[in-house]
Amino acid sequence: MLKDKKAVIFDLDGTLVDSMWIWREIDERFLGQYGLQVPDGLNDLLEGFSFNETAEYFKNNFPLPLSIQEIKDTWNRMAFEMYMNEIPLKEGAKEFLDILKEKNLPLGIATSNSRELTKACLDAHGIGEYFQYICTSNEVPKGKPAPDVYLKTAEKLSVSPEHILVFEDIPYGIMAGNRANMTTCAVRDSYSQAVTEKKKELADYYIETYFDIINGTYQSV
Repeated sequence: MLKDKKAVIFDLDGTLVDSMWIWREIDERFLGQYGLQVPDGLNDLLEGFSFNETAEYFKNNFPLPLSIQEIKDTWNRMAFEMYMNEIPLKEGAKEFLDILKEKNLPLGIATSNSRELTKACLDAHGIGEYFQYICTSNEVPKGKPAPDVYLKTAEKLSVSPEHILVFEDIPYGIMAGNRANMTTCAVRDSYSQAVTEKKKELADYYIETYFDIINGTYQSV
C-alpha cells in the first residue's frame, strides 16, 4: 500500500479518531437549549460540510439568537472536553503513525473540523508533532467531496498528488481524495457502517483497523 508513496494524509473524525458519535450528541444538546430538536437526516445532509458551512446552515435553518461565529464558539466549547477525554484513537493508528514516522514520510491532516479542535485532539493523544501540516475545509474554496482540502495539503507538503495515500471514513471524503488524484484507503467506522460497500466501491483499499496495514491483511478493492 505504501509502495511509491511519498506522503500520507488523514482525515480526522472517524478516520484517525473515533469521534463521529459525539456530533449527534452535541447537536441534540445545542438545539435542545433553544427548545429545538435534531431533524431526521441532518447528519447525512451535512456530510462533507466544513465547520463554517455547518454553522451557516444552522444559522439559516434554525431560529437561533446567535451569530455564525457564536455558534462555532459554542460548538468548540462543547466538543473540547469530549475530544480531550472521551475520544480514542482508531485501533492501530498510533502504531501505524510510528511506522510512517520511522519512514520519514511527511504527514498531513485534511479535515472538515475546526483547527482548534483538531490541534487539541492530536496534542491530547501525543501525536500533534507527527503532522507537518493541518488543513481544514474552512481554508479552501470548497469542502469535500471537492478535492480542495487535499490539494492544498499536498501543496504544503510539497508532494505531487499521485504520490500521496489518503485515509478516509465516509464516501464524500473518499471522493475528495479520488478527485485530487490520490490513492485512497477507506477506514471502517461504525457511524458509516451502512455505506461500507459504497466506500469499498470508491476506494483503492479498505481496512477494518490500522493493524490490517501492519499485518498485511488490508483489502485491495
